[in-house]
Amino acid sequence: MSEEVFVHPSALVESDEVGAGTYVWAFAHIMKGAIVGENCKIGDHAFIESGAVLGDRVTVKNGCLIWHGVHIGDDVFVGPNVVFTNDLTPRVRHQTTAEDWLETEVAERASLGANSTILSGIRIGRNAFVGAGSVVTRDVPDHALVFGNPGRQSGWVCDCGSKLGDDLVCSACGCSYEETVRGLHESASQ
Repeated sequence: MSEEVFVHPSALVESDEVGAGTYVWAFAHIMKGAIVGENCKIGDHAFIESGAVLGDRVTVKNGCLIWHGVHIGDDVFVGPNVVFTNDLTPRVRHQTTAEDWLETEVAERASLGANSTILSGIRIGRNAFVGAGSVVTRDVPDHALVFGNPGRQSGWVCDCGSKLGDDLVCSACGCSYEETVRGLHESASQ
């Protein structure tokens, strides 16, 4: 671990793979084998299990649980009390191992609202926005706005975070988008 990492005296950081400029606040726990990128912010009482990977500039707010097999891209916001899962069939008498667990991907620049639950084996797309309290049970396209239980798409969001109109143009910043198989991408006519 870099000397340029701030670790609060009451935090527990067992991993040697925490990037420079990262702040780890009180009572957070990063297990050995977890990878945390540069310039991240890990909030109070967050737990990051071995086998989890966080990119650069990720914000993990207080009380989040990030398990083995969760891969979070650069510039992702993980709101307070977000919970990931990694085992679709948890049983005490029939325990599974890491080889059985499904990996979950949160692509770069996505935002996960407070108290959302993300089931294992899915992909949350680039610049997607998951609303507070949502339960995400299936893949979320790039730039999709999803909320509810189960999470359902309710529109599209711009890179700036504003909801797009029906014309896929952002009224806040003027960016325009085109629909693709994976979601939206910015128009080349910018």
